[in-house]
Amino acid sequence: MSVEAAISISALTAFFLLLIGGLVAMVDQLRCADAAREAARLVARGQPESAERAVREIGPAGAEYAVRPEGDAFTVEVVAGAKLLPGLRLNGHAYALYEPEVARAPG
Repeated sequence: MSVEAAISISALTAFFLLLIGGLVAMVDQLRCADAAREAARLVARGQPESAERAVREIGPAGAEYAVRPEGDAFTVEVVAGAKLLPGLRLNGHAYALYEPEVARAPG
């Protein structure tokens, strides 16, 4: 009887740890998407320094972002690792057009 109880408790513990890890990863995935969207809005306005700060504040801990220009538009990607599920990479993407005054600005 005690062996079955030990196996059951171990299985339940593992199940709940995976469940909590999945929920934390889901929240962090949403934070990556929110950070990418906000960074894209700020880069479109010509404020890349503010975009970096927004990713640090909105995104999960350790999130990194990259801006990939595509003519008059660009894509922002925010990438972070899942805290409780090693090896899982979370990312958020946002596509935006530069504001007209930013697109015409030199440099």
